[in-house]
Amino acid sequence: MGVMRPDMVMRSIIPVVMAGVLGIYGLITAVIINGKMDAATYSAYSGYAHLGAGLTVGMSSLAAGLAIGIVGDAGVRANAQQPRLFVGMILILIFAEALGLYGLIVGLVVASTAEGKGKGLCSPYNV
Repeated sequence: MGVMRPDMVMRSIIPVVMAGVLGIYGLITAVIINGKMDAATYSAYSGYAHLGAGLTVGMSSLAAGLAIGIVGDAGVRANAQQPRLFVGMILILIFAEALGLYGLIVGLVVASTAEGKGKGLCSPYNV
């Protein structure tokens, strides 16, 4: 893209940046889960809730990344031929990014409800 159309380089980076944001969603979730871990009070319920939160964010980001990759590839190629398709590409990328954002929201809700619950539901694992 940069060789044939140097004026379109900045527009072509947008799908890459949007895919990188999905990795930041996982980092945010990992930091929040890590901050809530305490060896003295960590129950099995909290562990399963944190596992579910991580899987939720990870799988939704995987699906969003796949969608962003497909749309980004086709959109950048189409944008090189017809620049008026740029707005449509951005709209589709935003809808694909929403999948990852919804997963982040659900993962944060699941991770935040894990604290303080489950003491009677799941017994802790003792060695």
